[in-house]
Amino acid sequence: MKRAHQLMLAIAIIFALVVSSSHLAFAQKHKVNVKGGPIPEKDWRQEADVENGAGLAENHADVKDWISKWYGPDGNYENNGTFQVSGMRDLIDEGTKGKLTEPKLSTIAGLKLTQTVKMEWAKKNGGTREWDIFELDVANQDNMNRDGPADNIDTYVMCVIEAPKDMKSIFSPAHDDWAQIWVNGEKWYNDRTWTGGAQIVHYNIEVDLVKGGNVVLYRCGESGGAAYLNLHFDSDTHRLCQIYPDKAKDQKSFFSEASRALAVDPAGKLTSTWADIKQDQ
Repeated sequence: MKRAHQLMLAIAIIFALVVSSSHLAFAQKHKVNVKGGPIPEKDWRQEADVENGAGLAENHADVKDWISKWYGPDGNYENNGTFQVSGMRDLIDEGTKGKLTEPKLSTIAGLKLTQTVKMEWAKKNGGTREWDIFELDVANQDNMNRDGPADNIDTYVMCVIEAPKDMKSIFSPAHDDWAQIWVNGEKWYNDRTWTGGAQIVHYNIEVDLVKGGNVVLYRCGESGGAAYLNLHFDSDTHRLCQIYPDKAKDQKSFFSEASRALAVDPAGKLTSTWADIKQDQ
């Protein structure tokens, strides 16, 4: 009996070491190289504040947690005049005539407004867009196209992360070309450089999640060639949190399945940006 106990103890220790080593290997492979966010408003258009050098160019093709299901406008902003031009403008503000802005849309209050506020871009830019659920093929380097023009487009996608507690998380984006990401009304990521592949990542960004619902708004603008947008979080986030849309197939079922996460808007997370102040005047 004593020998059996010792054997079981040895197996438990070996298992713990393997799990610990696996976690360490993941941490080393996917190094966090952007910390200290969110980005101050004055620096919103500047490149990522990188620790220890430039972008990593990591291949995350082996990651199983890429998010494929999203909520957002059911078509792209078209004829953007190149991403360098469109990326300087708030296309959410323009399309809703100030009822929403990019920072506000990335809050629970802003997300809820999409149930009544349509995206009405000019006809040459895609016209009226409904808010809907859609899927992106995470391995497809042209997944932004969505049956529209292949070049000179901007894509907006959203998801809600329901966290069981306040926690640190890490997100890893792949994109072509200019990517900008907001979480809970604050901007956490800005990179004008394409990453080199649909599952190639330049930056692993540390972000704060609050207990309950966290709204993620991910925008990517591109000009020519490949057109992809992808995102995953660290394995702990995917294990501990619920991400919506999950089973939802349309706007109504999305808000239904995410209702618990959207019940309370996190205090202090609706930022007073210049665009929001202007809107209220």
